Order: sequence, then C-alpha cells, then structure tokens
Amino acid sequence: MSQRSVTEPDKLTFDTPLTSLQVRIVNGTVNVVGTDEGPARLEISELEGPPLIVTQEDGTLTVAYEDLPWKGFLKWLDRRGRRRSAVVSLAVPASTRVEVGVIGATAFVSGIEGHTEVRGVSGDTTLTGLTGHVRADTVSGSVEAQALTGDLRFHSVSGDLTVVEAGSSVRADSVSGSMIVDLDPAGHPTDVALTSVSGEIAIRLPHPADAHVEANTASGTVSSAFEDLRVTGQWGAKRITGRLGEGNGRLQATTVSGSIALLRRPGTAHRTRRGRIPLPAGTRAPRATRPTARPTRRCSDMPPVFAHGRLRLYLLKLLDEAPATATR
Repeated sequence: MSQRSVTEPDKLTFDTPLTSLQVRIVNGTVNVVGTDEGPARLEISELEGPPLIVTQEDGTLTVAYEDLPWKGFLKWLDRRGRRRSAVVSLAVPASTRVEVGVIGATAFVSGIEGHTEVRGVSGDTTLTGLTGHVRADTVSGSVEAQALTGDLRFHSVSGDLTVVEAGSSVRADSVSGSMIVDLDPAGHPTDVALTSVSGEIAIRLPHPADAHVEANTASGTVSSAFEDLRVTGQWGAKRITGRLGEGNGRLQATTVSGSIALLRRPGTAHRTRRGRIPLPAGTRAPRATRPTARPTRRCSDMPPVFAHGRLRLYLLKLLDEAPATATR
C-alpha cells in the first residue's frame, strides 16, 4: 500500500493498474473522465483546509479527507467546523469502478464503462457517456445525465433529476424533487419506474413506443401525447393507462400532488443520428454530446461535457413546446 498526504496543489501519475476509484471531498469540484490512454492521472489544482489523503492499495485509488468515510457519508458532520475545499481532476481507465462522494461540491463523471456510484449532500452532479450501472443518491443536490446506456438508479430527498438519452431501465424516487426523463432504449424493452411525493414528472418516449403504461397522481394534473393511452379522472386522483405497441416494456409513474406528463419523441425519420433530439426554433443545442474526446495531456484539460443546468433548461423548453392530446 502506498499513501501520501497532499497539502498543496499537486499532480500525480499512477503506473500500477487501477480497477477502482474512490473520491470524497467537501466543497469544490470533482471531475472524473474515463480514458484508454496511458496510466491513471490525478491533479489537485486547488486545496484549502485539511490535507487530502491519496491511497493506492490492491488496485483501488482513494482520494479523500481522513475524517470523511464512505460509510454513513450522507450523514457526515464536520464537528470541528473547519473550512475546506478542493478541486480534483482524474483520468482513469474507462473500465474503472467509480465511487464519488461530494458535500457542497460539484461532480462531473464521463466516459466510464464500469459501475458508477455518486453520493451527494448538497452538490450537483453531471453524468455523461456512462455505459455501466449508475446509482446516484442525493439529499438536495440535482443530477443531470446524458447518453447513459446502462441501468440508472436515483434516490433523492429534494434534488431534481434530468436525463437525456436514458437507457432502457430507469428507477427513481424522490420526496419533492422533479424528474424529467427522455428515453432512448435503443431496441430494448423499457423498464421505467418513477415515484415522487410532491415533485413533477415528465417522460418523453420514443415513437413508436413499446410499453405498458400506468401513471397516476392523487391531486396533480396529467397529460399525454399518445392517443392509445386512456386519461381518466376528473376530481382528485387521475390516471394514464394503456398499452403502446406490443406492450413489452413497462412504464410506471406515481406522485401524490405533483403533475405527470407523457411526451412523444419524433420518429426516426426526424433524427439523423442516435441520441440527437430535434431543436425547437431559436434553441441552441448543448455544446457537446458524448465524451468522445479522451484526455491527452493533464487532467485539468478535461472540461465537463455541458454546464450543469443547461440541459435541464433545454429539456424544459422542449416540454413546453410539445403538444399534449389529452389533459386532466
């Protein structure tokens, strides 16, 4: 095992093969990019407060504060009240298993093929181009994701979820956070289950779609852009039910007081490449889509694929302009 305490900005290269990465910081930024070029690299470009402990053991690289464990991370409290902040960038093999924990910090993870897990207390998270299983747990931080082909699991108290080009399986639950999910299952049966107490839910399905649909709200409104689905309920509880296509997939959405909207994506004739969503008039696309560019120099040369918040505004505009054939 090798271990060192980092007290000032530094750059490190790890020649030993890496299979797992763990990062835990308070305030600042974490940027993790998967690459197939060269050894794993770490750059700590800003550091304030206690030192970061960098440990490498049995293929696992850990970058964290000594008093910030992974177990019980979401309930952690700095009893000393020390001011701390760090900006950490890493380039790791794409197959690496990644675990990132942030408290008041922003996290960016892209190009990872292995399992990815993110835990956040109040920091926002951006995920893009991930092909493995993804799990995100937040207290109040929001999560934005793009081009996920693996399963996505999301849990939050008040954080929002925004996903473009989601894979076939999405399971998410929140107390008051809203959810916007744009599905692109790429031929696989849809498996979507979204639950919220007071948050709004909006789902955009490909056309033609293939799923059994059941969406209900106790006191919110519902709307559907699919003629084959039934919208029922006048006062109080309202439901959207029915079958799209052969009904091989499953879509469930439940909320107590939030609204539910089912939108329809344009047919394949209107999409030039997989994952490209037609832009509304006057709307500019995000600057980039998939993290195809691999880092070739230092870690800080790896900008996030899109600024957090831009994707959500972009999707909200799409939802505002999409007509709904039935509303209750």
